Amino acid sequence: MGVFALGLNHATAPLDLRGRFAFAPEQLGSALHGFRDRVRAQAPGEAALLSTCNRTELYFTAEHAQPGELVRPAIDWLAAHGGVGGEHMLDHTYVLEDRAAARHAFRVASGLDSMVLGEPQILGQMKEAVRHAESAGTLGSTLHQLFQRSFSVAKEVRSSTEIGSHSISMAAASVRLASQLFEDLAQIRVLFVGAGEMIELVATHFAARNPKAMAVANRTLERGEKLASRFGAHALRLAELPSILHEYDAIVSCTASSLPIIGLGAVERALKARRHRPMFMVDLAVPRDIEPEVGKLSDIYLYTVDDLSEVVQTAGEKRQAAVQQAEVIIDAGVQSFAHWLDQRAAVPLIQALNRQADDWRSIEMARARKLLARGADIDQVLEALSRGLTQKMLHGALAELHSTDGAQREDLAQTVSRLFLRQSARTPDDSGR
Repeated sequence: MGVFALGLNHATAPLDLRGRFAFAPEQLGSALHGFRDRVRAQAPGEAALLSTCNRTELYFTAEHAQPGELVRPAIDWLAAHGGVGGEHMLDHTYVLEDRAAARHAFRVASGLDSMVLGEPQILGQMKEAVRHAESAGTLGSTLHQLFQRSFSVAKEVRSSTEIGSHSISMAAASVRLASQLFEDLAQIRVLFVGAGEMIELVATHFAARNPKAMAVANRTLERGEKLASRFGAHALRLAELPSILHEYDAIVSCTASSLPIIGLGAVERALKARRHRPMFMVDLAVPRDIEPEVGKLSDIYLYTVDDLSEVVQTAGEKRQAAVQQAEVIIDAGVQSFAHWLDQRAAVPLIQALNRQADDWRSIEMARARKLLARGADIDQVLEALSRGLTQKMLHGALAELHSTDGAQREDLAQTVSRLFLRQSARTPDDSGR
């Protein structure tokens, strides 16, 4: 069984290209079924999709298929989703197999492959991807093992190293940037667009600085009100954005919209109403929530998820030591998963051997019963039974030894010796000694 990881992330693709490949949570199930239908001829097994603002990754398995036979159709399927050519995709994607795929999954879960080193949010996103794959019926035993081991490795990395203590989340980075523009965050009005997990994190960080006012604008007012109530904020509908945008000094947006919801014209009108007092804007969505042209306006300070990565403090000695410790833990996890995969590969052979042994036993037992029914001596029947089983077990090995010669026979002889001449464990004799 082959395990593959196909994806693109913040290191291989620019923000606008990543936005083309974002999957909303409600799209994951149908997308997984679409992928399996697309490559059914190559006999795909299991599949799971991880889609965040920094990466889109497809994990899948295949049995009895060459990597090239399956990977290219998978790339073409992903390219079609993003509306780009397969050749263009090759410049921005990575394809990993077996050990390399496992190592990548473990590093992602542990926060080592994140834009913000050690950030914990990715682990929850991976668990969500697994739940969607389970619901879609595309998660089998192999990917289940891969992800469960990923979570275990991530837990050990976070509990045994200081990797998490040396990271700055995107939420904290947003507040840090805002504090560089405004002297006192307690004197600004903050608008959050969306009501998902990321907005909740950012709102938590801003709330700690006691801004003058906060509001949550969301497509579903009920959900917006629920989040707003936690922070003493005001809830709005998205449709109200154009008329109230000018009232806020800082706007942080992160929705699942496939198109920008804050356009250039709306921001220009807001600036005019504010008499060009500066506005701080953070677009954490992929695809973008705020039109890129907004960033070119004077008095607008617009940051994307890629921009925020530059705010994150670089590694120090402790951080590098934590990374090295994490990599050791990941190495051990990869070895363990590879061993499990190897054992899984031997399962069909083990099953075939057991079936063959059962067939031989059935044949000899039937023969023994016939002899007993004819009145044969029990000791003679047992002798014939044991001899028949022994001959059947040794026949294949002896036949191979007789039919080979030279170096091949020597290698075969060593293998037969290991299989059939192993020292039996000592057992007490009849006297109990």
